[in-house]
Amino acid sequence: MPLGPPYFQLVEGGLYMSPSPDFFHQGVAFRVARKLAEFVENRGLGTVQIAPSDVELDEVNVVQPDVYFVSRARRRIITRQGVTGAPDLVVEVLSPRTAALDLGAKLKAYARAGVAEAWFVDRAKRRVLVHRFAEDAAKPVAELRTKDTLTTPLLPGFALPVKEIFRRQ
Repeated sequence: MPLGPPYFQLVEGGLYMSPSPDFFHQGVAFRVARKLAEFVENRGLGTVQIAPSDVELDEVNVVQPDVYFVSRARRRIITRQGVTGAPDLVVEVLSPRTAALDLGAKLKAYARAGVAEAWFVDRAKRRVLVHRFAEDAAKPVAELRTKDTLTTPLLPGFALPVKEIFRRQ
């Protein structure tokens, strides 16, 4: 079976290619994006976007998070290609081929660029690691399991039960 088109990212000046995500990965990303978009759009809070969409953090980091949110107050960073600057929130769905990059160099690049919060959705362990970079870039402020609910101070009132993220279709 042929693979889909590859995705390219520039991380710390290195070019990384990943094959298209698998079906379960895309389902997880879609469920998160749908819930975020419904909440954000119904309240006029900004924009939610999904990959592939370039996020140019700086001259050596052009990444494609699975999902990202840009607040209405920061909409000036939105361009025709994606965004130039740090989104308020990024979501990465971890895959075996990309987890080390996502939790390593990309996490550091997000923190340095000024991303406020990042969610790393770990499919294998059925958990979400939440990083709030103003608090501590090196370690997650929360590790949520399927019994927990994902919330964020960036979007007061937003609540997503973690078990919904991992629901199979």
